[in-house]
Amino acid sequence: MDLKTKITLGLMGIIVFAILTGSKDESVEFSIAIHGGAGTITRKNMTPGKENAYRSKLKETLNVGYSILNKGGTSLDAVEATIRIMENSELFNAGKGAVFTNAGTNELDASIMDGRNLKAGAVARVKTVKNPISAARKVMEETWHVMLSGDGADKFAKEQGLDIVDPNYFYTQRRWDSLKKIQVEKHGTVGCVALDKHGNLAAGTSTGGLTNKRWGRVGDSPIIGAGTYANNQTCAVSGTGQGEYFIRGNVAYDVSAIMEYKGKSVGEAAQNVIRKLSDKGGNGGIITMDSKGNISMPFNTAGMYRGFRKAGQAPEIFIYKN
Repeated sequence: MDLKTKITLGLMGIIVFAILTGSKDESVEFSIAIHGGAGTITRKNMTPGKENAYRSKLKETLNVGYSILNKGGTSLDAVEATIRIMENSELFNAGKGAVFTNAGTNELDASIMDGRNLKAGAVARVKTVKNPISAARKVMEETWHVMLSGDGADKFAKEQGLDIVDPNYFYTQRRWDSLKKIQVEKHGTVGCVALDKHGNLAAGTSTGGLTNKRWGRVGDSPIIGAGTYANNQTCAVSGTGQGEYFIRGNVAYDVSAIMEYKGKSVGEAAQNVIRKLSDKGGNGGIITMDSKGNISMPFNTAGMYRGFRKAGQAPEIFIYKN
């Protein structure tokens, strides 16, 4: 299959998914959406047991965030709590389920952003923080910095009283086997976007990066504007995919910019950005939400673990393209 055919099929998937989720403009009291990574996720490679495990965990995760929002909690609280659930699961490439570097270690990245005031926090290459998303929030709220990295970020998290674990905590046999086989997994990064009853948006993203990564590589997940962005005037965005392309395309902010400067809806802007990602040869997906709670979750890969739940509605979980 040539590149042109792949891009065409990818764009068809984007259009189909937009129809499935419904992109009509509406307004809800609060809303939440999540992703658990995009990549070569197909039915033929998924056992019934594995699919049920993912669907169950995604539903549990959505319901945790939904409960916070339903009780009047903030979008920031919902985003952090939701991502922590996925960080504590071995199913996703974040926290406990993080992939291994070429050196056989785990290096974690995360970021969070408050759409109310555009404040943001991030950590990169942390090795002992159980929940990197919480460390990212501490950076945002307790320092005047945006990103801390490496040993300094680990030290900061410990000083802030966050849960610190031995690096062996992150060991899982599945991720270790992936390293030994030198198989780069294109999915697993987790993210969340939310709108609370106060009208505030927030976004967060957490990842273990790429299997077999070297030289201190950092992707888009901890970079504000690339993997994460939130602005009450436009939207909240969390991305997953090939980080280098997301960084070059400033993907998360690009959705907001298209909405602000071209007057496009969140669905139109999100699909435009994924088309551009495809044109550049990049793979991945994004979850996006506007200030009315409208959601768009386009991607150009075979599948993306994702779901959403709006006020008064049941959770909706999706894995495959169709």
